[in-house]
Amino acid sequence: MRRLARAPGLADGAVALAAFGLTLVLLGGHGGARHSLDPLGGLLAAVACFPLLARRRSPLGVLAVTTAASTALNGLGYQLGPPVGPTLAVFFVAADPRTLRHIREAGLVVIGLLAIHVAATTIPHAGFPTSAILFATLVWGSAWLVGDQVRQRRQRLADLEERAVRAERDTARERRLAAAEERTRIARDLHDSAAHAINVILVQAGAARLLQDREPELVRTALSTIEDVARETIGEIDHLIRTLREDGGPTGPSGAIEPPVGLAGVETLAGRHRAAGQAIELRVDGRRRGLAPGVDQAAYRILQESLTNAARHGSGATDVEIAYGETELCLRVTNPAAVAPAASGAPADGHGVLGMRERAALLGGTIEAGRIDGAFRVVARLPYVAGGEP
Repeated sequence: MRRLARAPGLADGAVALAAFGLTLVLLGGHGGARHSLDPLGGLLAAVACFPLLARRRSPLGVLAVTTAASTALNGLGYQLGPPVGPTLAVFFVAADPRTLRHIREAGLVVIGLLAIHVAATTIPHAGFPTSAILFATLVWGSAWLVGDQVRQRRQRLADLEERAVRAERDTARERRLAAAEERTRIARDLHDSAAHAINVILVQAGAARLLQDREPELVRTALSTIEDVARETIGEIDHLIRTLREDGGPTGPSGAIEPPVGLAGVETLAGRHRAAGQAIELRVDGRRRGLAPGVDQAAYRILQESLTNAARHGSGATDVEIAYGETELCLRVTNPAAVAPAASGAPADGHGVLGMRERAALLGGTIEAGRIDGAFRVVARLPYVAGGEP
């Protein structure tokens, strides 16, 4: 059976040969027929069966030829029996997917050929062969119904396969989009980390230059801070670059890429700025709670960018408040503004604030940033669930 399925021509030959053999058996029976099986009957039987070999190319043409031969057999008075060849041809017409495009025309052709076949059956008989005609009609009708069901099943399987291919293609596209979004996030983190580190190093290097003769201990502290910040930044950049690489190796003890730092690193972040000479007051209101990785990392980056902007453009102490509300996390960073934004390049509409707005928007949150009563304030509200859903 598997060999026949792999060789359609061989399968069609086996069907045609089986139909021819069965037709010869029926023609050789005795039931009051005018003619017994003879060479002419054998030739007509062959014409009524062997065109089935071409049923894949033209099923309706095969039906017409086999029906014509079977009609001749009945009209000449050979033994009546189910028209095996035409019955199989009807099945193949109904099962062919091309029939669906011309289902009405195909149905009319089948009905017309059946009518011709029935009319020819009545010619050599004195009476009307009701039972034989009804049986032949029932067989043809059953063959059409079975073939139609086979065609519908094949169509359903083809549709399922197409949907599976489409779903796989959509899944692959979604994976590519997710990878692109992740790479964008990594690039943003790389920018934030590098900008923060360079700003701290700049402040510490300036302090070391000014104090190198008067305060050697402070100079050593500043150089130590520069070294620590540079080492941490190099490590974080290496981690992000490993993540971006297609063949990036594992970086964590379990073989998985470690997640970026979150609010757990805020004390270290504030300590680094304090070591650089920036006064920071950090307050946490509300009950601490676990945060989703996206919210946790975005909150840290927003605070990091805000403190960097405060160090570059502000003056005086920076007030940082982290408030855990019922449905959202609220971050407030306030620092006295040294001069007007136009004169200092303050970050009111700079890339840093735009980056913070984008991070918050991706999580369904908001960012408010601007000068209020001589101070620059950043207020970020991040819902605990993306989109602000409960």
